[in-house]
Amino acid sequence: MSLGDEPGYGDGPRGEDRGYGGSGQTRTRLPDRPGDVYGGARRGRGSSSRSLVTVVGVVVLLIAAIAFANRGDDAASSGDGSGDKAASSPTAASGNPPVTTKSAGIPSGFPHTPEGAQSAAANYAVALGSADMFEKPRRDQILATVIAPAKVSEFEATLDEAYTAQFNKNVGLNEDGSAPQGYTFVSRTSPIGTKTTQSSDNAATVDVWCGGLLGLAGENSTNPVTSSWFTITMKLEWTGGDWKIVSHSQKDGPAPVPGDDRASSADDIAKAVEEYGGFTYAR
Repeated sequence: MSLGDEPGYGDGPRGEDRGYGGSGQTRTRLPDRPGDVYGGARRGRGSSSRSLVTVVGVVVLLIAAIAFANRGDDAASSGDGSGDKAASSPTAASGNPPVTTKSAGIPSGFPHTPEGAQSAAANYAVALGSADMFEKPRRDQILATVIAPAKVSEFEATLDEAYTAQFNKNVGLNEDGSAPQGYTFVSRTSPIGTKTTQSSDNAATVDVWCGGLLGLAGENSTNPVTSSWFTITMKLEWTGGDWKIVSHSQKDGPAPVPGDDRASSADDIAKAVEEYGGFTYAR
């Protein structure tokens, strides 16, 4: 879902529902998501309608699950209002290098600053949008790493209800969340930019604009990999020496006008997923 691929994330759902490299300059981007639909040419709408309905259903289900899990958390991370710092700080190079530490394969140890919260939110979006989220052991590990301790059990329970065996089958996976033999499952989230909309000493609300990929890469796939655009809003709190998520929501867009790129073949998509890793995102 919008609740996320390389050496620590696996291959990554859009959650509502994703081995880094970095640059000493700051904002690094994660090409964690290649791909498009298959066939070497543009597909007609008729042939893809079932796939699109399935993908939309997946996204709606996951977004609803996350929203349910986090309702009532609005006041938790916004502070009392009097301590709010300047909001709507857009993504820009800060001059700070990316973090160099990881926990469970996910970047960690972010600065106790609004910029650090943005970096955390971007990297957490990748993890929560990864294919790993479809397999419970790895999903629980991700949640324990990025979610505030007091909220972990709540997130686990809600997502266990969302990621059911039937849900996995609807996406084209095996009941345990693994990809069928001969297919590569793709679920990746690529942050495009971040902004802080609220910030106090120990809390921050961050919007992360993302592009995403979701689907099964394989010659006879009925759910080919398709792209989407969405914005994730994360409310984070400073706890245990790092930024952690207390609530998570998602909305569609902003989406650019589709280009005239020729759709890649299933083999090209599968190969790209296996060969391309990503970066640690830094504000």
